[in-house]
Amino acid sequence: MARSDSFLSTISAKKPRADGKPGLSVRERFSALKNLPAFLRLIWQTSPALTLGNVGLRLLRAALPVAMLYVGQLIIDSVIGLSRLPAPERVLTPVLTLIALEFGLAILSDALGRGVALLDSLLGDLFANQTSIRLMEHAAELDLDQFEDSTFYDKLERARRQTLSRTVLMSQVLSQAQDAITMGFLAVGLVAFNPWLLLLLLVAVVPAFLGESHFNERSYSLVHGWTPERRELDYLRQTGASDDTAKEVKIFGLAGFLTDRFRTLSDDFYAKNKALVVKRAGWGAFFAAVGAAGYYAAYVYIILQTVYGRVSIGQLTFLAGSFARMRGLLEGILSRFSSVAEGALYLQDFFDFFRLQPRIRRDDARPVRPFPNPIQEGFRFEDVGFQYRNAEKWALRHLNFTLQAGEKLALVGENGAGKTTLVKLLSRLYDPTEGRILLDGHDLREYDPAELRREIGVIFQDFVRFQLPAAQNLAVGRIEEQHNRPRIEQAAAQSLADSVIAKLPEGYDQMIGRRFNGGVDLSGGEWQKIALGRAYMRDAQLLILDEPTAALDARAEYEVFQRFKDLTLGKTAILISHRFSTVRMADRILVIENGQFQEIGSHEQLLAKGGRYAELFHLQAAGYR
Repeated sequence: MARSDSFLSTISAKKPRADGKPGLSVRERFSALKNLPAFLRLIWQTSPALTLGNVGLRLLRAALPVAMLYVGQLIIDSVIGLSRLPAPERVLTPVLTLIALEFGLAILSDALGRGVALLDSLLGDLFANQTSIRLMEHAAELDLDQFEDSTFYDKLERARRQTLSRTVLMSQVLSQAQDAITMGFLAVGLVAFNPWLLLLLLVAVVPAFLGESHFNERSYSLVHGWTPERRELDYLRQTGASDDTAKEVKIFGLAGFLTDRFRTLSDDFYAKNKALVVKRAGWGAFFAAVGAAGYYAAYVYIILQTVYGRVSIGQLTFLAGSFARMRGLLEGILSRFSSVAEGALYLQDFFDFFRLQPRIRRDDARPVRPFPNPIQEGFRFEDVGFQYRNAEKWALRHLNFTLQAGEKLALVGENGAGKTTLVKLLSRLYDPTEGRILLDGHDLREYDPAELRREIGVIFQDFVRFQLPAAQNLAVGRIEEQHNRPRIEQAAAQSLADSVIAKLPEGYDQMIGRRFNGGVDLSGGEWQKIALGRAYMRDAQLLILDEPTAALDARAEYEVFQRFKDLTLGKTAILISHRFSTVRMADRILVIENGQFQEIGSHEQLLAKGGRYAELFHLQAAGYR
């Protein structure tokens, strides 16, 4: 979708508000309306049939108010005319016919209204579902470092909120068109009687519209400016009442700290919002009085015209009804216009998120190198350095080493040394800030990232505990095989997860985690066996295990590593661990300190060298003496 340049160009020209957060210029608000055509295209793409049906019903319903008012005028004039005739000449058939016609129009109006509401609901649900899916798909395409940026999270949070609330905007936009058509029909009658009534109508309604526009702008500015604080409120609410955090909250007595912080933020927002809504209510009452005065001035004028015999009683009801209906419609249109403009501002957040593009992606402008199967030479790091966004310190610097095809390499270093960052570079979750990584002599950037990741299996130390059935929790390693029960069971047996699943009431179909009804939670070690099962499911050429046995007891750890050789047979593997009994199984060991290469070699070679590895090994061994 095309970028709204005029909107973006005014961002830097925002006027600051009293609270220090940016305000919104009039130009910016109207520029945001440029998002509506793209929004309407999304609605059309959701379901052309439902969209056409909705518009058709609204067009029919738009013509009914003036038709009903006109029939009402005919009924009253007919009744007055009959009342002036002698009793024998009073024929009721024409009046009863008009009443039946008005009754039919009322039934039709109600039916059309229900039909519009039905189509609005169906179309709104489909639109919300499809935009949610699109948001999830786009988020999955973005780079990992974007998720580590607070500004990105603000955009993501605002976009996520719009997936449901934009269905209201859809109904508002369509209602605007319907009411505008109805006003067009009603205006014809008023113009024929006295064009000045329309001017009086505008004088009565426009001030209220300007007032609502002003307060809608302030409301948007408040909500938009408070996005980080609202995310913190959601976090505090979740942290203060969650099974994931209940232990620490109780043990450390954090309830008071969390509730005090929540109270401070929520009270601050309440105070600012209260000041805004109080002013809005006061000015709204004033403008409502102005509108009422305009309406009754027009009403008095029409009555005087009736008293002087210039219009009939039926025409009085038609004109008074038309003016009242037009006033209501115009107020609704102008008020809804403010809501639509406000919705368009929020819609800008929605489209801004989808304009975010990943830097790590397949370049369709040049040929993509097929991933080698099998890997022939391996991976080579050439003076690789990486620096996180907005960080002053380098996470990795001047890394030069080769991970040979079929080699088992262990990474050793203290926490924060850069081991996990190295793994993320290897799987192209990040690209190096400097230097390059080669696979079989070619830069990793020449390969399709999606194909590269399919050939890499990573089990991180902070693996995700998916709230899914046991079988799917294992199948996460190769989700396209989620219906291949024999393969899932084999992976479970290899990782020792089968002993965990055997104890579950529903076995492989048991929901794991307590978020949903019937779910069963697991211990840390049991979860780790499930995560290891994903590595067996993956069956990738490069296998990376980050602290794979950290939560396992000694016996389970021993059994896991008895299977480790089978798991990595014929594969290239990287093992990250603080346990030297584990890393000595590797062919070579790479020692990293403060993000830089220290030494590399086998366990025996590094011990003989007496360097950093030997120092760490002896420190740990001393704890067992």
